[in-house]
Amino acid sequence: MALLLLTPWMAVAAEVRAEFLPIEDNPELPRVLLLGDSISVGYTLPVREKLAEEANVHRAPQNCGPTSRGVANLEAWLGDGEWDVIHLNFGLHDLKKLEDGSCQVPIEQYEENLEQIVVRLKQTGAEVVWASTTPVPDPVNGPPRASEDAIAYNQVAAAVMTEHSVAIDDLYGFALPQLGVIQRPENVHFSREGSEVLARQVAESIRQALATRKMGGGE
Repeated sequence: MALLLLTPWMAVAAEVRAEFLPIEDNPELPRVLLLGDSISVGYTLPVREKLAEEANVHRAPQNCGPTSRGVANLEAWLGDGEWDVIHLNFGLHDLKKLEDGSCQVPIEQYEENLEQIVVRLKQTGAEVVWASTTPVPDPVNGPPRASEDAIAYNQVAAAVMTEHSVAIDDLYGFALPQLGVIQRPENVHFSREGSEVLARQVAESIRQALATRKMGGGE
């Protein structure tokens, strides 16, 4: 059997997903940062494609996981540059069930973590957009989650966003009526086509945020 020898650049390409690779800015376009879990990883490339002539769309170079990881890594993800729009979601990892039936991040701690994250993001001067956690099917394969927890965590998140005047991209409400078409069976993740559908909604929410920033004199 022939052995496949990987050159260094091929090895890097094999190890790092395209979504996580840095992009080169067009200095004439605004800068957008995507933060979020694997759902956001899924829509990163199609969002970037849809906004190719409108914005430089970056993302955190990893799955952002639960809010506890967000609190710990936020400064590294923000980096030294300036952002015009930051679009984020956290939730699916927070509400994962542990062996004792509790959630990985209790809802009270989730609220506190979100508060800390949003306050810091607002300090950047960017327009901040919160994407609600997408629905959890019942039954669901993989790590145990409860569909009602997604609703409860979204309600807590919505209250935090309203308090801080953060725009809400209701991906939960957008996805719910079409789950059977866009979400994998008994899985919180979406098909490739489903991620494309989510990307249309996310891209539009970013366009609205960019328009708001422009009207407010941010550009």
